[in-house]
Amino acid sequence: MVLPRPPSPIGRRRAPDGLDAAVALPERVDVAVVGGGLIGLACAWRLAQAGRSVAVLERDTVGSGASLAATGMLAPAAEHEPGSDPLLPLALDSLRRWPDFRDALEAASGQSIDYRPDGTLVLAVGRDEVERLRFRYALQRRSGLDAAWLDGAEVRRREPGLRPSVAAGVHCPLDHQVDPRLVMAALSRACRAAGVILAENAPVTGLDWTGGRVTGVRVGDGALRAGTVVLASGAWSGEGGLLPEALSLPVRPLKGQSLALRTTRHTGTLAHMVWTEQVHMAPKGDGGLIVGATVEDCGFRPGVTAGGLYALLEGARRVLPGVEEMEVEAVWSGYRPTSDDDAPILDALAPGLVAAVGHHRNGYLLAPVTADAVADLVTTGALPDVARPFTLARFASPEPRRAFA
Repeated sequence: MVLPRPPSPIGRRRAPDGLDAAVALPERVDVAVVGGGLIGLACAWRLAQAGRSVAVLERDTVGSGASLAATGMLAPAAEHEPGSDPLLPLALDSLRRWPDFRDALEAASGQSIDYRPDGTLVLAVGRDEVERLRFRYALQRRSGLDAAWLDGAEVRRREPGLRPSVAAGVHCPLDHQVDPRLVMAALSRACRAAGVILAENAPVTGLDWTGGRVTGVRVGDGALRAGTVVLASGAWSGEGGLLPEALSLPVRPLKGQSLALRTTRHTGTLAHMVWTEQVHMAPKGDGGLIVGATVEDCGFRPGVTAGGLYALLEGARRVLPGVEEMEVEAVWSGYRPTSDDDAPILDALAPGLVAAVGHHRNGYLLAPVTADAVADLVTTGALPDVARPFTLARFASPEPRRAFA
């Protein structure tokens, strides 16, 4: 099933349809997941598969935070930059899990997620960009990533629609992508098929504590008891009021604006994800071309701006002249959940309380390994080895945080 895009060019991506308007919550579940985005649904699905009763509590609608605003890149090579070596083992491990995750998700939901293993082309225009790209390529090779240097002629042979001014490129063949709308629709269906309760417009206003342990959540005027609470509330995870100060999370929103273009036989499209220093472009199976994304450290400031859209269109037009003839299908903004070091926080914060937050721009890439790590932590009490470097302890000041009691 292909989800419709918004009918107006000035709109936002729609959340998966088919969810119940109102859901009655039980008195108790094994696991309450706070947040109905990609990470929350992936964790809920894995926990339900492990035999747990699960309820997902979403403050707005499923996917309304970062999940439906994302491009869907699974691109550890293109994303790799100075300082991100500690994240690389987790990213590569998760990429290896994606084919099995895809197969299981498509089987459970009965729909494709438009998984595309076409690789990424990272482009350079002009001498200065070529030198910066050579530095990036050398970093990729030192880190053991599969990447190949291409001259301008070879880049244009692979992508004939690019401008002659494209001087060089790096091909990252193992970078893949998915369609976020289809992934979120599939996860919603898979969760419901596994017995997960999906409750929208159900903001969690507090945690219930008993003897130093989290024993449930408060939802509006009611309460839901839970053996474990999984905090997966994305960019809102660092907001005050829910967690005690001793357990505060260094997570903030990093706004991004994106747009969808409609390609035709006349305009042409791309065969790969294409990155430049200004934008990235991702072709989708329904003929759409996603162009993203701005980076704005402005808190929860909603909406799209003329400046943001101009930057996206000009950045795309700089290398792909066909965008001038493409219809603008939709524009939107969202909030990346960004930790202080741009890596996720996967941890048991207190007895009965688990965090899976701070995935920055790698939520789709890291979804399988995050879901598996959270399932292990809830069911066995321990994180797998690959996830252990990503606990909250890495942010500890010289004066250690006090455990909440």
